[in-house]
Amino acid sequence: MTLLASRARGGIVAGINPVAKLGVSALIAIPLILTLDIVSAAVALLLECVLFLFVGIGWREFWVRTWPVWLAAPLTGVTIALYGETSGPLFFEWFVVRISEGSLELALATMFRVLAIALPSVVLFVTVDPTDLADGLAQIVRLPARFVLGALAGLRMVGLFLDDWRALELARRARGVADRGRIRRLLGMVFALLVLSIRRGAKLATAMEARGFGASGRRTWARPSTFGFREWMLLLIGAGISAIAITAAVITGAWNPIFGPSV
Repeated sequence: MTLLASRARGGIVAGINPVAKLGVSALIAIPLILTLDIVSAAVALLLECVLFLFVGIGWREFWVRTWPVWLAAPLTGVTIALYGETSGPLFFEWFVVRISEGSLELALATMFRVLAIALPSVVLFVTVDPTDLADGLAQIVRLPARFVLGALAGLRMVGLFLDDWRALELARRARGVADRGRIRRLLGMVFALLVLSIRRGAKLATAMEARGFGASGRRTWARPSTFGFREWMLLLIGAGISAIAITAAVITGAWNPIFGPSV
């Protein structure tokens, strides 16, 4: 059972190699990390919303998957507005809280920046199957097979950890040791889960070694991972989003690089 949904989706982006989705997320995020301005982040977010229409997820699933991002972005903006760098007219001051025109602009830019960086990573990876991602990282990116397969095996265990937690909770309740002391009960369950995880990890490592996962020589793959025209087009779209966002910021004079002089 996979950690992410593996059901078939109808979006154009859904069937693209996960390596390309990882690459387009990086192409969009890296330029936005290097600057802190409203224009580049807002333009990138607007163009990303157009891309999201072709991912193949419904609006309900979109909000369910991305609500932590929509919650974290305003909270980050509020923090910057209250405690950020003060510049321009001062609107409110109390103790260490200073709200100024500059801090409000910085807060708004930070909020849009968080949304523009985080949303593509969340939305694009909704349609990614962990096994497909592992195949792409090993066959296309040429990452070490032992590292990729070990990470995939660990990712597959997350669902079992949740089942173990529920089983431990029911077992302790049946024995009457879960009635009092929430913190004590939590620490006991965490320790029990840690013991189960170590035992399962040791068994899994032994089973993988027995099946030749640690053998030297060239490895064969059951499912070839290809990188073709659609993948390159997605990367080109990501580069185009970044280029348009940066160009808009430079033309409007809003470009505010973190390193180096601003335009």
